[in-house]
Parts: sequence; C-alpha cells; structure tokens
Amino acid sequence: MNFKRLAGTILTVVLALAVAPRSTYATEKTDVLAAVHQFFDNLDPDHLPQALAMCDSPVSIIDEIPPHEWFGPTACADWWKALNEYNDKNGITDLTGTRGTPWTIDVTGDRAYVVLPATETYKQNGKLVSEPHCVLTVALKLTPAGWRITAWAWSKH
Repeated sequence: MNFKRLAGTILTVVLALAVAPRSTYATEKTDVLAAVHQFFDNLDPDHLPQALAMCDSPVSIIDEIPPHEWFGPTACADWWKALNEYNDKNGITDLTGTRGTPWTIDVTGDRAYVVLPATETYKQNGKLVSEPHCVLTVALKLTPAGWRITAWAWSKH
C-alpha cells in the first residue's frame, strides 16, 4: 500500500471539505447583499417594480416616517406611498441614500440578517440636509425566486 498516496488523497479530501463551505457561504453573503441592493437601489418611480419584487409576503418595516410601521403583503408598496406623501408634505426632494460596507451579514440556512451603515441626503424646502450615521437592518428569506426581504428597519443617529 502506498501511504504517501493515501495521505495525499486524505489531505486533498479534508482540504476540499474545509474550503467548500466557506466558498458557498461567501456566495450566499454576496447573493444576500445583492438582494438588499436590488431593493434599496431601485427606490425610484422608474424602477419601483424591481424594488418591490424583492419583498417577500408578508414584510415588516420600521422607519422614521409616520405611521412608523408597516406589515403585510403590501408593506413595501404601502411604505413607498407613505414616504412620498411625507416628502411632499414636508418639502423634501432629491432624496438619495448610500449604504456602506456591511457590518454584519449572517446567513443561517434559508435566513439572513444584514446590518449596514447608511447616509441619507435630501433637500428640505431647498436646503441641503445630510443624515450620516444611519443604520439599515434587513432580514431575508431564501425563496425559490432567490433571497427576498422579510423585514427591514431604518434608524438615524
């Protein structure tokens, strides 16, 4: 029996098993983050269907705008409507948000949890406003269509 060959084969199998889960896990994290960006990067009237397609049913949302919470199969669309009404009422235009490098992306089976820093900028009655140090927290579920958002919360500093 060739022990060097057997040891080499065992070592190859052990290394493959040790590396494979990490690669799959990294791909899952990338896919999860892509789903988050697919929603938040498409929040404009021209791309809203792409954003809303990333919401599962039901969804739970907590945000700074009244009524501060939405839940159900149309929560994402209901939130979008409330955001636009709030902005119109308060003279808010040119709203943009940027998300930074995630602080956390946890994937456990078919569930994921993402926390990332964000900055929101807009004009209120013509005056530029910047809200740095915000936090976006998102929960997702893996569905047959891919990762979908089941809940998210926005917090400002």
